[in-house]
Amino acid sequence: MSETLLAPVQATFRAVAETVVPESASLGPEEWQDLCSVVERALAARPEATRGQVVTFLRLLEFLPLVRLRGRFSRLAPEQRRDVLERLERSRTLLFRRGVWGVRTLVFMGYYTRPEVQAALGYRATAAGWSARRPTAEPA
Repeated sequence: MSETLLAPVQATFRAVAETVVPESASLGPEEWQDLCSVVERALAARPEATRGQVVTFLRLLEFLPLVRLRGRFSRLAPEQRRDVLERLERSRTLLFRRGVWGVRTLVFMGYYTRPEVQAALGYRATAAGWSARRPTAEPA
């Protein structure tokens, strides 16, 4: 990943992605860059404070498991990462819950907007709407 907003937290973001969408673990470097580019564009459209909150949450997420699991998030086994995320999404602290859902949403957006994933899922939506999916009527 080039020097971007997510660069300092790349390992954590990738660990979240592979936990939330296990299929993303098989992405090659170019495919991973495509996923990150989608996320970077989405974050670029947000206020600077929001971008900072995402990075801060990912930094916190990286070190939070040190207390209980004695390991950084990106170095945990997949089931341990899943447990950490599940605990945070049920946390009494609203900011933790929002952080998990926000980062999860970014991962979904980055992964599921890739054309090859949409084709594999049979997703055929278009900006042109339903008219693009209906055959045009033959003139009488």
